[in-house]
Amino acid sequence: MQLSLGPVLFYWDRNTLMDFYAQMATQPLDVIYLGETVCSKRRALSLDDWLGLAREMREASGAEIVLSGLALVEAASELSSLKRLCENGEIRVEANDMAAVHFLAERDRPFVAGPALNLYNGHALAELATCGMDRWVPPVECSGALIRSALNQLEELGLQRPQLEVFAYGHLPLAYSARCFTARAENRPKDDCEFCCLNYPEGIALHSQEGEALFTLNGIQTLSASVSNLLADYDQLAASGADILRLSPRAQGMDEVIAAFDAVRKGGLPPLAVDGCNGYWHGRPGMLRAEEAGLC
Repeated sequence: MQLSLGPVLFYWDRNTLMDFYAQMATQPLDVIYLGETVCSKRRALSLDDWLGLAREMREASGAEIVLSGLALVEAASELSSLKRLCENGEIRVEANDMAAVHFLAERDRPFVAGPALNLYNGHALAELATCGMDRWVPPVECSGALIRSALNQLEELGLQRPQLEVFAYGHLPLAYSARCFTARAENRPKDDCEFCCLNYPEGIALHSQEGEALFTLNGIQTLSASVSNLLADYDQLAASGADILRLSPRAQGMDEVIAAFDAVRKGGLPPLAVDGCNGYWHGRPGMLRAEEAGLC
């Protein structure tokens, strides 16, 4: 099974990003996703910068490089930038909005269907397969059973299954909004946010009145409070036909995370339990661990 590094979801400055990817180029990764998926105002790197970094990473790491597009397109300028991304003609694209699917289908270019696309059954997969999708990253709330059902339905329709990439580690991207929650938390208007997301390299923890961690706020994006970790479910992932496991970047400790997944895919025994949540994979509320849900 292959390992991929998802796009950085948080806002890091240019130097931090470049240092991070220099470290990731030496890791045992098969696919590396680059680009901004959350907010177009995050301009630490321009599209030309991302393209240049993609070329460097491809040569330094030997991994497949993919450029990810925005998950929420709100303005004509963002649509224009997304079109340019899809027209780059050199680096494969992950579509996280149907506008990107449209641009890529027009140019007959194969693409990755990212987790922000609402694809939950074989008929939806079939529609995107005709547009050029050859890899599917299911929405993070999909259970293993739902994924297997969708792929079986696709095969019943007479279409070849795409590569399956499962979000296996990281804060789960749950929702996007036109409102910027980070700017609101600092009592700033969205249009004059002063890039305050830079102050929170792993987002802002949001707790209930009882003090329970509920979500992580990241600009216009709402993430899970807990880190999802499917390492203990490795055997089930393999049985479900997963080809690639996606590890979503965090500010610290990614080399240890990659090493743990790499050891298991090379034959090591999966742990009996891990820190973090895995409820969605088991068809339960996402914040639960399988042990809490009585599934282990």
